[in-house]
Amino acid sequence: MKKHQVAPSVLAADFTNLASDFKMVNDSQADMFHVDVMDGRFVPNISFGMNIISQMKKIATKPLDVHLMIVEPERYIEQFRAAGADIITVHFEACRHLHRVLQQIKATGAKAGVALNPHTRAEVLEPILEEIDLVCLMSVNPGFGGQKFIYQTIPKIKQLKQLIEIHNTATLIEIDGGVGLQNAEKILEAGADILVAGSSVFKSKNPTKAIEQLKNIGQNTFFV
Repeated sequence: MKKHQVAPSVLAADFTNLASDFKMVNDSQADMFHVDVMDGRFVPNISFGMNIISQMKKIATKPLDVHLMIVEPERYIEQFRAAGADIITVHFEACRHLHRVLQQIKATGAKAGVALNPHTRAEVLEPILEEIDLVCLMSVNPGFGGQKFIYQTIPKIKQLKQLIEIHNTATLIEIDGGVGLQNAEKILEAGADILVAGSSVFKSKNPTKAIEQLKNIGQNTFFV
């Protein structure tokens, strides 16, 4: 039986009542917080930086999975780690020297993740899979919440899972964008390990129940 993790995306939370939303996630079956950092350059929007993350860290009792949707992420790795990031994910498309950036992340003691935009093939990571703790497959175009899931992500998950098995690494597959009860089972069947859920959690009538439902999908199913 396959166990998976759920990471509510803070970008969809109520920022006028962030402490309450964090308490809800702390008390829920969620495994971590997913925190999207946007710079207005790599993606159109701007979200928040180190100062806000350091405040989140004070009220979070679960790990912070910090997803850097920024150019030149190597300039800020140490600051995000110092602010409280437990996992630091950078984009393949934003890193000229990706292997060096992964080593930089690991040197801080954080886990190292790599995100791929929808158009980027999974095979590009094959030479460095051994260095990657987590691959975040974007299942929407990065930069905006509330988008529809791109179903071409399903075969991409399967391809990446095959590469991980061939290289016998412990790399986890995280899916970010448009994830909800309508597609979570197919995503997990394809080989995903972590579901990032924003609107489907924070915009639901009962966020705690939504997390519970996402967490319990497939728990009575044996996956091949």
